[in-house]
Amino acid sequence: MCKTDHTLYFSASGYAVLLLQFIYILYGQVKRFHTVFFFFSLQCTEGYEYDPIKEVCKDIDECALVSDTCKGGMKCINHYGGYLCLPQNAQIFITNEDESSQRTDPIPQPPLNPLNPTNPQTPQTPSQCLPGFTLDEQNYCQDVDECSQGLHTCNADQICYNTRGSYTCQCHPGYQKHGEQCVDRNECMLSHYCMHRCVNTAGSYFCECKDGYQLASNNHSCVDVNECDLTQPCQHQCFNLLGSYICQCDQGYELASNSVSCVDIDECAFSSYMCQYVCINSPGGYSCICPEGYQLQRTRMCQDINECDTGHECREDEMCWNYYGGHRCYPKNPCQEPYVLTSENRCSCQSAGACRGLPQSIIYKYMSIHSERTVPADIFQIQATNIFPSAHYSFRIKAGNDGGEFFLRRFSSVGAMLVLTKSLEGPQELIVDLEMITQHTAMTYRSSSFLRLTIIVGPYPF
Repeated sequence: MCKTDHTLYFSASGYAVLLLQFIYILYGQVKRFHTVFFFFSLQCTEGYEYDPIKEVCKDIDECALVSDTCKGGMKCINHYGGYLCLPQNAQIFITNEDESSQRTDPIPQPPLNPLNPTNPQTPQTPSQCLPGFTLDEQNYCQDVDECSQGLHTCNADQICYNTRGSYTCQCHPGYQKHGEQCVDRNECMLSHYCMHRCVNTAGSYFCECKDGYQLASNNHSCVDVNECDLTQPCQHQCFNLLGSYICQCDQGYELASNSVSCVDIDECAFSSYMCQYVCINSPGGYSCICPEGYQLQRTRMCQDINECDTGHECREDEMCWNYYGGHRCYPKNPCQEPYVLTSENRCSCQSAGACRGLPQSIIYKYMSIHSERTVPADIFQIQATNIFPSAHYSFRIKAGNDGGEFFLRRFSSVGAMLVLTKSLEGPQELIVDLEMITQHTAMTYRSSSFLRLTIIVGPYPF
């Protein structure tokens, strides 16, 4: 027959020693005796921590460690390896033999004899009491309360707890033993329940929130701060974000370098094309103005005002001619001797003798062009009105082209185009005589007619 006995010991190094004894009994006699030692490291499960003094795993009281473990008005009930959150009116019944063995109100018991626990009433001599016990008046061995009698060696920052036959030195809440000294327990390295940041202090800790957040009433959670309602940091518009905010400016403004102030945008400095003439910046916007003789069209363009339609100062015998940026008055009858007015703007010579060597007719035309017009540009077309099958037509610039600003380009047998070859700056007025010569081949007849073109160059390129 084989019998096995085992015993568990805790060593000071934090290891547990399991002693197994194997005894073989054969016919009532012990035949063989073996003792086996097993060493293994001791680790506590979650919710427990190792007590090196008592050499046991003891429960962590989360309810005492964190003051507001339970939310919503619930009460915290510590439990082995954890805790429970229950209503305040809940009734709790805990039955556990180990719980009764912990520090509670002492139950009166007859004093035990440390040397003879089976017979506690047996009087003893002083030499028979173990250390930590002393004889009372009845010669019984009674426990010595080293804590109350000042017989302990606990440090000033430690709490002395009396035990049977001895005592233990424990640290204040928020501290833990490191050797024989009490050092601060860094709750931030444990489960601190802080939402953002945990700040360790001597014997305690507190929670901090990131910028843009503030601690909730439970001192652990963080809630967003609505900076827009709290401090109104933005000059114009404020939009709250989680943990922050953003500022926006009204139209015509932009954020300054500090991201909260607004500065005016100088739209006129962006481009010279913001306005056709002059751009005027204003707080939060801009406006365009036009020169005299023009009116603003929509927001940036300048349109010529036709003074001949809106009102002018020309006399009855004058005609009003509008040009870009103004108007001029010309005589309704521009004919001079020996010419007479035969139709609107047409002067004809009625006497062949008086008009010898002169053009048969002179037609007066007026036109307006922009200043600094791009060149080359076709600006005026001349064409024969009476076309004969046996006639030949030729065209030339008779006068008014001393600076070589124009060129006459023939585009058909009966017409030619006046081309602007040099850009002209206004305001100025030019008079160009265009001559058309008609050669009748059958009748050997030759005639000439003028088109007197008055060109008014406006003061602006629009």
